[in-house]
Amino acid sequence: MSQLSNTTSIEYAATHELSIKDANKVALGALIGTALEWYDFFLFSAAAALVFNVQYFTSADANAAALASFATFGVGLAARPIGGIIFGRMGDRIGRRKVLMITIVGIGIITGLIGLLPTFAAIGIAAPILLVLLRVAQGLFVGGEWSGAMTIVVENAPLHLRARYAAIPQIGSPIGTILSSGGFFVMTLLFSQQSFDAWGWRVPFLLAFPLLLVAVYIRSKLEESPVFRQLEESGELVKSPVLTTFRESWKQVIVGMAAALLGVGGFYLVTAFCVWYGVNELGYSSSLMLLGSMIAAAVEIPVLIWGGRLGSKYGASRVILWGGIVSALVAVPAFMLLSSGNPVLVVIAMTLAVATLSLPYAASGTVLTGLFPAKTRYTGVGMAQNVAGMLSGFIPLLATGFVAAAAGHWWPAAAMLVFLSLFTAVAGSIAPRLSVKLPGFKH
Repeated sequence: MSQLSNTTSIEYAATHELSIKDANKVALGALIGTALEWYDFFLFSAAAALVFNVQYFTSADANAAALASFATFGVGLAARPIGGIIFGRMGDRIGRRKVLMITIVGIGIITGLIGLLPTFAAIGIAAPILLVLLRVAQGLFVGGEWSGAMTIVVENAPLHLRARYAAIPQIGSPIGTILSSGGFFVMTLLFSQQSFDAWGWRVPFLLAFPLLLVAVYIRSKLEESPVFRQLEESGELVKSPVLTTFRESWKQVIVGMAAALLGVGGFYLVTAFCVWYGVNELGYSSSLMLLGSMIAAAVEIPVLIWGGRLGSKYGASRVILWGGIVSALVAVPAFMLLSSGNPVLVVIAMTLAVATLSLPYAASGTVLTGLFPAKTRYTGVGMAQNVAGMLSGFIPLLATGFVAAAAGHWWPAAAMLVFLSLFTAVAGSIAPRLSVKLPGFKH
């Protein structure tokens, strides 16, 4: 207990004099990195729904091919907890900034390599095997990216404004969605279906290479977290952050996972699964579903900013609690609109569902970083977020299976969204009791 109090006092002292200018600079650098991270990751999400089920998994049964494709999508997320442990330990031992440089380079290179990968028709079974291996490697790097970006932003922000700044890296998610879905959307407009399937889908993946150069340059300007520097100078770094987290903060890992689950898993349900469902079960065009994803992501940006401000004013845990409840109430009406056959209502359905689940997502970074002391924050946040990510990765797969078992009806997917929403809402009610107490930081 005395050690926890010591690290807490060190953190309070390190952040007491932080300026808005410094916080803005760090938040921008983290945002650029997370935007590239989610661009790369969501490219795979869109491709799993539109391309990989055709180019890398051959089956006479469209549902079976989709299940195999979404399973590959899920495998990358299953690797995230391992990456979170590896890079979380590094971040708590050698610093947040150094690890963030490693993770962003790894993500960018692997995404570009996916764009160069031959198809099943070209190299046979080696194609899906290599795709899975690249996805696993991508998942490892992503496992250390989000938690590091969130940690360095929070630790460079004034305590009373942490919730507002913690929402900024979250904007990388809709930006990544707009860029990835937009890339595929433009390709479907520019090329015939045959050309898109043959090579057009590769272009958005290959763009990861030049985007990586931009991200590396901007991120190289980041300063190390003042909290980590103070811990290092005070000799408060722990030798084994992973064991310490499991021993002292296992309850926080579970609650943090639950707090993050809707923002990640619900998003995959409304985007990756709904794109597949709209195209394959409802007969909508790929362009319509991608357009819906882009508009929903564009609306998500101001919602995230608003959610961060609400967190600063009322407490991030309350935003998660009430945001989860609203998301649960919206789930069934949203899927009814999705199945209406009206293109405008389809876009409204996706936008409404994403907007409501984005409120808990906006506050999740604040809640997760508040659950763990600075000495193990990178590791703890990584574990919680990446377990949520791992579970979320299989949500499109489960939704596809459940909907297929229900003869193509949407109600199992809606029920899943209700469950995820209420599960996250419960975490929002529990989190304040398990959080680190810092003067001026409203949980």
